[in-house]
Amino acid sequence: MSQADFFPPEPTILSAPTWYSDEARDEHALPLAPGDYKVTPGTRWTVTSLKDGTTVYDGIGPVEIRRASR
Repeated sequence: MSQADFFPPEPTILSAPTWYSDEARDEHALPLAPGDYKVTPGTRWTVTSLKDGTTVYDGIGPVEIRRASR
């Protein structure tokens, strides 16, 4: 039995702004832990998986990677 059997991983949320509102946010569940993603700010913000290098977000910012509240 592993620790994952006793302590299931916390869900990770990608929170990004919407184009139509200064207050509304889009939230998307991500499969890995928050520390497994790199956020790069710029004209277009990107979020990259550190596990396999895939880009999971490329768009307007600022974006935030956080644990989901239970």
